[in-house]
Amino acid sequence: MSQTPAQAGTVYLVGAGPGDADLLTLRAAQLLLEADVLVYDALVSAAVLDRVTPTAERIYAGKERGNHAIAQEDINHLLVRLAKEGKRVVRLKGGDPYTFGRGGEEVETLAASGVPFEVVPGVTAAAGVAAYTGIPLTHRKHAQACVFVTGHLQDGTMNLDWPGLARRRQTVVIYMGLHGLPTVCAKLIEHGLPADWPAAIVQQGTTRNQRTVTGTLASLPKLADEAQLKAPTLIIVGETVTLQSKLSWFEHQAWLGN
Repeated sequence: MSQTPAQAGTVYLVGAGPGDADLLTLRAAQLLLEADVLVYDALVSAAVLDRVTPTAERIYAGKERGNHAIAQEDINHLLVRLAKEGKRVVRLKGGDPYTFGRGGEEVETLAASGVPFEVVPGVTAAAGVAAYTGIPLTHRKHAQACVFVTGHLQDGTMNLDWPGLARRRQTVVIYMGLHGLPTVCAKLIEHGLPADWPAAIVQQGTTRNQRTVTGTLASLPKLADEAQLKAPTLIIVGETVTLQSKLSWFEHQAWLGN
């Protein structure tokens, strides 16, 4: 059964995926061609923006470290206003709207304001980057659980459940953790993981700028600094990182220009 066209006066929270435009869902691609207004984040790639109808008004609402184009509360109210003006609004978010995308906060405001909405899931960065990097999130021999956390909390701290994260037989994925990488590694060692525990950091995964740096909790901060990686990045910690050299495929193709 085909999805209905975008309706006037409705907000669509759409996941843009981790960067590669071919990872958009069919529903997301349809809505990008039907939008009256596009409100998009910093993590939305240029390749995805190229799929948006040229007639749509574009409003940048990105949040970069220390630089928020529009405050979150103002974004919430902007979406309400645009919908009440009768617009078909696509709120485009990197990855998945409900995975560290503040989608829940925005939908709360829409629901409270009586604005119709639809949430279109996207390939979250952990799934996309893991696949393109060659690091399985789970593996029968190495990890039977996977935990997603954010390296940047609302109050700017990194007060995570370190004992819960510093466990064997699981993969830990840290979003937005580039600047906090030394703290992440030190805390995991402090709470029980060995210094030689496998860890990786991936720059701009699923795009032509993808770069993967692998090492250990002890060595990764220095290796990442030497590599001069640029955000967005994803940190992956766990024994499945040891499979990366064997299972990597995308970066080899990118280097060959395929």
